Amino acid sequence: MKKVAVLLSGSGVFDGAEVNEAVLTLLHISKQGASYQCFAPDVDQLHVVNHLSGDVSEEKRNVLVESARIARGEVKPLSELDAAEFDALILPGGFGVAKNFCDFAVNGADMTVNEQVLAVGKAFVEARKPAGYMCIAPVLLPHIYGEGVRATIGFDEDVASAIENMGGKHVECPVDDIVVDDANRLVTTPAYMLATNLVDAEKGISKLVEKVLYMAS
Repeated sequence: MKKVAVLLSGSGVFDGAEVNEAVLTLLHISKQGASYQCFAPDVDQLHVVNHLSGDVSEEKRNVLVESARIARGEVKPLSELDAAEFDALILPGGFGVAKNFCDFAVNGADMTVNEQVLAVGKAFVEARKPAGYMCIAPVLLPHIYGEGVRATIGFDEDVASAIENMGGKHVECPVDDIVVDDANRLVTTPAYMLATNLVDAEKGISKLVEKVLYMAS
């Protein structure tokens, strides 16, 4: 049975992991006959957003603790992730990636990446193990894979330009498809960068999971 490490950036699209993307990812990993383990960094969120009003709250929340909401408590600190124990890596999106995994939401193409997230991503690259990044998560890829990495976030010109400025190669892609970088054993899909409903998001995510697990064969 293939084992997939899934990285979560909290719980909630505006300040953490996109819940629908995360759940669809876990569902399709299981439907493909593989297993998963969720991980998250044990750090404070950049901020907390009231998802009903859209307002920023004064409260503090922890990325690992919030990720446990999605994983039904079955989540481990990112510091415990050993790439040697897994066949593949998948990152759902959500603004938590741009706020808690890196500071893209604040600094754009001048962003820096959380050291643990960067180390884990690079460990899968060095081990030649496949990975899937969805939604906004591909902004991490030029830092992890280096110059020329091929990826998509859909059609957003500003984010695509930032990826290009960081050394990546952005490829436009509809919501129901994937972009495959065979040289890097990497798969990306726009998910909720373009999706307007669960059905839209599910199409690309299912293809991403299937391709990543095929590459892990």
